[in-house]
Amino acid sequence: MKIYSKKDLNNYSLSLTYDDISLIPLEISQVKTRNEVNTKSFFIGEELTVPVISSPMDTVTGLEMAKELTNLGCIGILNRFNSSLNDLVTNGKNLEGIKAVSISLTAEESLIDQLAEKNMIICIDTANANNAYVLKKCEELKSKYKVKVIIGNVAHGSTLKQLVDAGADAVRIGIGGGSVCTTSVQTGIGIGQVSSLLNVYFTKLENKLDIALIADGGIKSPGDVAKALACGADVVMLGRMLAGTKETPGEVIKYNDQLWKKYRGSASFGVKMKNEFIEGEETLVPYKGAVKNVINGISDGLRSAMSYLNCNSLSDLQNINSFAVLSTSSYLERLPRK
Repeated sequence: MKIYSKKDLNNYSLSLTYDDISLIPLEISQVKTRNEVNTKSFFIGEELTVPVISSPMDTVTGLEMAKELTNLGCIGILNRFNSSLNDLVTNGKNLEGIKAVSISLTAEESLIDQLAEKNMIICIDTANANNAYVLKKCEELKSKYKVKVIIGNVAHGSTLKQLVDAGADAVRIGIGGGSVCTTSVQTGIGIGQVSSLLNVYFTKLENKLDIALIADGGIKSPGDVAKALACGADVVMLGRMLAGTKETPGEVIKYNDQLWKKYRGSASFGVKMKNEFIEGEETLVPYKGAVKNVINGISDGLRSAMSYLNCNSLSDLQNINSFAVLSTSSYLERLPRK
């Protein structure tokens, strides 16, 4: 069996995603227990206990989710679809404990003024960062305010330098990989998440660019979180893994004797509410209880992966350079059977 390095995977003939690869421990681990492992990191000026940020989707990150993720040492990006966002920002008190807010390209200047005054991270929430108007918006924000700016999304590193030149502090990587995103089906755009991430990662290294990388989309488990970080991500952005928790917006629905909550893509009809081109779907996900339990599960899985790989810190994990490429049968073999 060939052991692949990051560079090997980046040069692989096919587009790869998380289910296509596995991490391989190649040395004796000196980590006694997973509790010894340190998962703390810094992301564009913020210290995180677990390298997780939430997707700014209207069924994932409202006020309650954003505040609770801050309490848990993560970052929640408040969604831009909240009709009373201007009032909330002006009030100020309701946004205590929130680190990041998403905006559209047409966000009112008064809103941005308030966000900048409160030192919020601003996420320009668009589907495609390879757009002149997105870059112009980023340039405007960085020239007028002392704020950290996240932009996205990209599937390849070809325009990364232009994003950095526009002032972007972090970029969301991945197009079409979200579980309720139909962009790839509708447009034919997008590649596997691992290939996207590695391509941007090597572009950053080779050009010595100062920008944080966010793996956004396709992450289904704590193991995928570990793989994304080992492939060069600074943090992971989660949607479906956080959906259905108590802190997400929306009511708990009882159907067929089971509890559910709504989950939908930002380009779904339920969000747009008009007859436009739709690139997202709407579904129900099982109710999961407190988001704290989900974050704890991610932390435990990540710590276990790091203990196997003899990694004491996230920087150690990001330097891992031993991967397997899985056949369909070897992937299926790893799945639990009842």
